[in-house]
Amino acid sequence: METVFLLVATEVGRLEEVHRRLRSEPGVVEVEAVTGPYDLIAKVQAPHINQALDVVVHRIRKIPGIKGTETLVTIAGP
Repeated sequence: METVFLLVATEVGRLEEVHRRLRSEPGVVEVEAVTGPYDLIAKVQAPHINQALDVVVHRIRKIPGIKGTETLVTIAGP
């Protein structure tokens, strides 16, 4: 199973709506509000990295209220 973490910046006043929408997307297994330059962090899992990135690019980034994202791809540890 491949995992990516997605940092999400939302438009003012749309945090709860985006949080709700993210939780309903396929492959999104966890969503949490965070402090700092981003508003949310989402954990996306899929059998293959291309599938996880497809969810990010073709589904999540199209959610209304998202003004920016940063994708962090996990790598095998030592």
